[in-house]
Formats: sequence, structure tokens, C-alpha cells
Amino acid sequence: MKRRVFIRAAVFSCIALLTAAPASLFAATGAGRRPNVLFLISDDLTCALSGYGRRQCETPHIDQLASRGVQFDHAYTMNPVCGPARAAIMSGLSPWTTGVMGNYYNKGGQDTLRRKVRNLVTLPQFLRQEGYHTARVSKIYHMGIPGEILEGTAHADDKKSWDVAENVKALEQHTPGVSEDLSPAMKHQGVDFIRVEADGDDTLHADRMAADKAIAMMPELAKSEKPFFLGVGLVRPHVPLVAPKRFFKPFPFDKMILAPKVENDHDDVPGVALKMKNFPRYGMSVEQQKKALSAYHASVGFMDAQVGRVLKALEKHGLNDNTIVVFMSDHGWNLGEHDCWQKLSLWEDSIRTPLIIVAPGQSVGKRCARIVEHVDLYPTLVELCGYKPPEGLAGQSLVPLLSDPSSAQWNDKAAYTVTYNGSGESLRTDAWHLNLWSDGNEGIELYDVKNDPGEFVNLAKDSAHRETLEGLSNELRARRSKFNGKVPDSKNRKKRK
Repeated sequence: MKRRVFIRAAVFSCIALLTAAPASLFAATGAGRRPNVLFLISDDLTCALSGYGRRQCETPHIDQLASRGVQFDHAYTMNPVCGPARAAIMSGLSPWTTGVMGNYYNKGGQDTLRRKVRNLVTLPQFLRQEGYHTARVSKIYHMGIPGEILEGTAHADDKKSWDVAENVKALEQHTPGVSEDLSPAMKHQGVDFIRVEADGDDTLHADRMAADKAIAMMPELAKSEKPFFLGVGLVRPHVPLVAPKRFFKPFPFDKMILAPKVENDHDDVPGVALKMKNFPRYGMSVEQQKKALSAYHASVGFMDAQVGRVLKALEKHGLNDNTIVVFMSDHGWNLGEHDCWQKLSLWEDSIRTPLIIVAPGQSVGKRCARIVEHVDLYPTLVELCGYKPPEGLAGQSLVPLLSDPSSAQWNDKAAYTVTYNGSGESLRTDAWHLNLWSDGNEGIELYDVKNDPGEFVNLAKDSAHRETLEGLSNELRARRSKFNGKVPDSKNRKKRK
């Protein structure tokens, strides 16, 4: 064979190898063990973090992690409530597809996620089937907080996902210290704003316990011949807002700056979009709101410290170079924006989340401005681990963006979110944010987020934007149809209070 022909044949052989299923590449090259995955997920964490431009809350360990990989500035949840958000992340499927639209579960069968899709294979289950050791610490799938931390249970966990599953049991709102109920109108456990400046040792707290359990696993994980997927659930800043007293010191409540208020902000907003409004739901005074914000930041600070401890242990045991690290939240959270608090809303602060991915051989210290969805994580991690993602997933791999955050290969231009059992839907693009309530029958919101990032001016009734509204509405409905979704008929649902 002539030299030129030989070289050409060799080049095409390499191209064929590289474009084949990643698993084939590993087998053919005799590459070392597949990468590990450390999956860190916080609970109810909005993007009000130092690394996302909100200097009021410092998160040095999360920021340091971002400096090692790619920070996604526009990552969106599929549903702004814990159960369906986490089901979507771990299944790679829309809430419409799985049927998981709320925080309900079967305590006997633990089958919430698999009730509708019987042959479902979750992300950790997929890796487990391929020879990975999979382990969970604390909240990965839905857990009722604080109830299941008080009990040390995880009723909605998915047993097929794990070789090892560890729960934690802590005192939560009963932790000794200075305690205050900041939401006089709300008494539901897990929703009311209980603030606890805790006395005693850090080990009294759920997130410290979770970090300790994860750290204790690492020596054996480092020795094992198997690669691992280790999921570490951190429950703060989910209420109750409990943290050691020293974490409150940087955030004196009287120095807290509340979200800006705009006169007549609610005049052009559908009533259904205001269910999380302070009055009458929570009834917090201005001082109580500032105390809630202070306690939220303190809880985030404590959670960030545990992230730092886990990452330090990863480095100590020589696992940094061959471990993919993901840090994210299940959904966002309103901190008084539009006078609304907590989750379930469709405004930006409720549906947008932090997302940081550090992967060997990928970009370092980069930020990605592209629109991405949480269902994109499953195919991303599968590809990074050297496998071909299974068919039927709702998202697409973020690997092109990890290589080049502005990659032209990324063709998804919008994020779809659903709330309130399907009656609220959102489509977020680079320039626009559309919210349809009962397919528009209960209200429509259209925001020009380039010029109105605070989403204060609803343009849905502005004739100048009729074409934009129609185009986005059609795209949203196409997404819904793709996921086999059906919006509840507003006439047949209970009248809203």
C-alpha cells in the first residue's frame, strides 16, 4: 500500500473510531478506568449566589468549583418543585412523560417514578448496569423536608438506582438555639419560615452528616476497581432555615436588601401567577422578610462549606483527575421578587438554577450563556462516561458546550417548564419568556427579558408583539405535545382561592 493511501486509511479509521459509540472507543484503545461521577445537589437553591453576580451571598467553595469547569448561567428546571424536578433530572424525561407532577409518593411500593414508565432506566441505574458502583447519601430523589430528615427516611427513593443508600437523621427546626417563626400566616411543616441560629456542634446538622457519610465512603471508592457514581444530597437552603450561629454573622438581618418593588407590578399579572405572594400566604412583615433572607443566606453558606469539605476529600484521595463533578439545585426559589416567596412560580428566579460541571479534558473556568435544561444532564454524563445515551431521553448532551461554551453544535434554543400539575407552563428563550396558564385560558405572560430582566412588564396584550406571542405559544404547545402532555381543563378544576 502506498504511503499516502495508508495514511488516508489510517485517518479514516481513527475518525470512525472516534465517532462510534464511546464505549467502543474505550474497548479499542485500552483506555484506563472510566471516569467517576460526584453528583452534588442542593435543595431550593436559587441563583442568588456570589458566582452568579449576587454579592450579598458568598459561596467560595461553589465559586472555586466553577473555576475548574463550566458554569451554566441559564440552566432551567423542568418543574419548580422538588419531586418532579428530581424525577426529571434522574430519569432524563419530562414530568409529562413520567407522570410525576408533585411531591407525592407511595410509602409501600416506592414506585412513584416508575408508575407510568415501567421500563424506565434512571441515570444511576444505567451506570450501575454498566458496572459502576452507585451510592446515594441523603436527598437525591424526593424527600419531605424536614419530615424525613427528622425520621431518617427516604420514602420516594428509587431502589434500582443504588448499590448503597444512606439516609441522615437530624433535629432540623428542633436544633437547640435561637428559633423564630417568621411566617405567621403559614403553619405547614416544610413551607413555613422557621429560622434557627443553632448552638452546638456542626455535626447536629443534616448537611454535615451527609458530607461526613460521603467523605467516609471515599477511601473504599478510591481503592475499588469499579468507577463510581456518588450522589450527595444537601437539603439546605430548604426550610427550616437552620445553620450554626456563626454562619448568620455575615448576614445581619438589618443589612439585608430585599428584592426591588415596582409600583403596580401585579396589575398586568394573572391572579394564578400570584399564589406564592407574601400576603395572604405567609404574612411576613418587612423585618421578618429580612430575617428570612438573612437565614436563607446563612443556610446557603453552611451548605457551601459542606461542598468544600466533600471536594477536599475527593482531592485528598487522589480522585480529582478522573472524576466528573456536578453541582446543581433541583429548582430555583423566589426571595421576595414580585412579592412572592419560595417555589412553584414560573418567574425566572423560581425556574432558573445554578449548574456547574467539571469534567476531565473539558473547558476550565468558562461560563456558558446558552439555554440548557435539567434533562440534558443524563445524556451528558452518559456520554462523558463513555457510553451512547439511550434513546427516548428528553434532553441532549451538553458535551459540545463543555468543550466550547459557545459551540454552534448546540441547537436547543429554549427551555420548557411545567408547574401546578400542568396548568402552568413556561418557555424561556434567549430573548423572551412566555408563561401560559391553562393554555392561556387563565392568563398569559410575555416578558422581553433582554430589556426587562426583572419581568415587570407583561407584553401579552401588546399588539406590537402579537406575532412573537403566537410563535412562542406554538413552540410551547409543540413541546407539550412531544411529551404527550395534556393541560387540565380549567373549567373542571377546583376554583382557585
